[in-house]
Amino acid sequence: MRVVLDTNVLISAIFFSGTPSKIFTHWRKGNFTAVISKPIIVEYTRVAEEIGAKFPQIDISEILELFILNSEIVDTGDLRITVCEDPDDNKFIECAIAGRCEIIVSGDKHLLKLATYQGIEILTPRKFVDNYPNPQKK
Repeated sequence: MRVVLDTNVLISAIFFSGTPSKIFTHWRKGNFTAVISKPIIVEYTRVAEEIGAKFPQIDISEILELFILNSEIVDTGDLRITVCEDPDDNKFIECAIAGRCEIIVSGDKHLLKLATYQGIEILTPRKFVDNYPNPQKK
């Protein structure tokens, strides 16, 4: 299974317990392939640095680097999607299309409002964990 994790899901997984951390555990066990793009890496890094400043006891850079190194990085090329109310969210859909992903996991209301796009499911972390308790790589 190929999955794009929105920034809020990844950052929540790293800093807090709960459903996003369960998703992160599935990823660490190799139960699905995380797919990312350069624009997503830039956003992950920016947000991680902002949150990391508030939680200096957590070495976010090391965890984020491991995530990036163990994810599949895709080139979105000239793909430009403009379907989200928040234009910053389009990069997640572009990545999912370029990476042939089945799912985007997000807590973002603008992405969730779409529900699906070109056959890609957009799920909350809870729905992902409930619907795919043991996701497997394809």
